[in-house]
Amino acid sequence: MTEQTRRLILGPFNRVEGDLEVTLDVEDGAVRQARVTAPLYRGFEQILAGRAPEDALVIAPRICGICSVSQSTAAARALAAIAGVAMPANGRLVADLVLATENAADHLTHFMLFFMPDFARACYAERPWFEIARKRFAAQDGGCARALLPARARFLHIMGLLAGKWPHSLALQPGGVTKGVDSGERIRLLSILAEFREALETHLFADRLEHVAGLGSADALWAWAAAAPQDHGDFRLFLHIARDLALADLGRGPTTFLSHGSFGLWPAGILAAGQVGPFDPAAVSEDLSHAWMAGPTLPDADKDGAYTWCKAPRLNGATAEVGALARQAVAGDPLALELAAGGGSVLGRVVMRLVELARLVVAMEGWIKAIHPAEPFCVESPLPLRGDGIGLVEAARGALGHWLTIQAGKITDYRIIAPTTWNFSPRDVMGRPGPLEAALVNTPVASGDANPVAVQHVVRSFDPCMVCTVH
Repeated sequence: MTEQTRRLILGPFNRVEGDLEVTLDVEDGAVRQARVTAPLYRGFEQILAGRAPEDALVIAPRICGICSVSQSTAAARALAAIAGVAMPANGRLVADLVLATENAADHLTHFMLFFMPDFARACYAERPWFEIARKRFAAQDGGCARALLPARARFLHIMGLLAGKWPHSLALQPGGVTKGVDSGERIRLLSILAEFREALETHLFADRLEHVAGLGSADALWAWAAAAPQDHGDFRLFLHIARDLALADLGRGPTTFLSHGSFGLWPAGILAAGQVGPFDPAAVSEDLSHAWMAGPTLPDADKDGAYTWCKAPRLNGATAEVGALARQAVAGDPLALELAAGGGSVLGRVVMRLVELARLVVAMEGWIKAIHPAEPFCVESPLPLRGDGIGLVEAARGALGHWLTIQAGKITDYRIIAPTTWNFSPRDVMGRPGPLEAALVNTPVASGDANPVAVQHVVRSFDPCMVCTVH
């Protein structure tokens, strides 16, 4: 580090589940190098070893209180792969509804509570949109949260009906779901969803969900934003802010994107060099060179050269960004492909989460109508004494995988790679930075600024959930 280099250590970040620390080397008013540290060790891979395989259905959801259904789904799918069973159609519909409810709620929560409040900070007081942003997103008394938090709470009643509770439900099983749906419950589910739709269309989008879901290009996106004043819906306000602050140029990350595929709507695959190809789980490796790990699941807090509990997942040796932008780009969505060109950005990550929110709610309406109450929701799924299984799922934040080995009726190996493990990974043995580390490079930092807001925007665009990251 030269005399002209200033080092900033930011953390712990608020509005994050778990701990996060970012070390920045700043030169000439911009970040030149970043290191991302997950300082909290969780160790669920160790907790699960030696237990009965079915215990994963109880323990894995407790990895996280925000995305517990995603963890439950991954565990159930890994066990289903070993048991060699497939869910009946009703089971798949209900399981998808439960996961989509969590993902949709997560998208909304991230936008209104984790990401947008930074634009209500005093450093933006001279911007033409500031007063609107402050009234909508100021902590504690912002109008967006007052309007949409109650709507989110009522939307999560879907969890109560289908999964019994949230988080940490036991409703998702390898062979389906434990709770059937009768005709009366279908009507109630549609009613809950209709109320949530109305709240989104009134406050977040100020437009029909179908119009937002159908935005098919960057030109269409900006034309939609310009078609009404900036206070006409919170999404439109964000787009006005994003254009003013050039958020399309901020937080450029890797040009490789990964998706495990989701809901039968968006396929699994890899987007690299502008081309989409198939995803092979065998292409995933874990680099431990800069993690406080002596082995794949063995902690070593005194390891030389390490700076985080997060391992470094690599895809054929390359870093890969995951999340809604990656999910939609891998699926070939024209808007997502434009926003992902040259690497993801703050704009692209946030836009695609909100567009995906609209698409999910529309899809959920169809899934509820497709349920046939008289048909099975679950099949038996006895487990053999030995076997290997992989459970892949798309959480709100991106690709989540559970790798499971059973010997003599016990778990002998359990590996977890969460979305934030991908996005917040450290350098690997070749010195290649993880996605967030790369995205922070060139972020502007004013002289003497100890808490640069642009850095906050980049970090929060990835939506850190650190308790999922480190096992």
